[in-house]
Amino acid sequence: MNSFKDNLHQGAEGKLFEYGRALRQLKTKAEEKLWERLRNRKANGLKFRRQHPLDKFVADFYCHEKRLVIELDGGMHESKMQKEKDRVRTEILDKLAITVVRFKNEEVLKDSIGVTKEIIRIAGSLPFANKR
Repeated sequence: MNSFKDNLHQGAEGKLFEYGRALRQLKTKAEEKLWERLRNRKANGLKFRRQHPLDKFVADFYCHEKRLVIELDGGMHESKMQKEKDRVRTEILDKLAITVVRFKNEEVLKDSIGVTKEIIRIAGSLPFANKR
């Protein structure tokens, strides 16, 4: 059985780690604003990582202890093709017992406190991952 740390990246491979590093440098204003509210365990003591490789994806924010992905969606996520990609991605992560929650960039920019409270509420409803 995999240990808690062994499944931190769900089999993500090399290039995704480089891509995640690049994305951390190219953060959007919404990502930057939400990161300020989530980093250093500011959100109810939960540890979040940003631009975290999981399986074959890079999650905007990931809390491993709750197996929770937070995705921030800009305008490009409104296209039919992108909505389908997002749906498939969520389905794959769901099969890995990872919960995906999406917020629009505008929501974060207008009410980062409210978004953070909602993230804390959702995380509170999820069990802790098995740390064995």
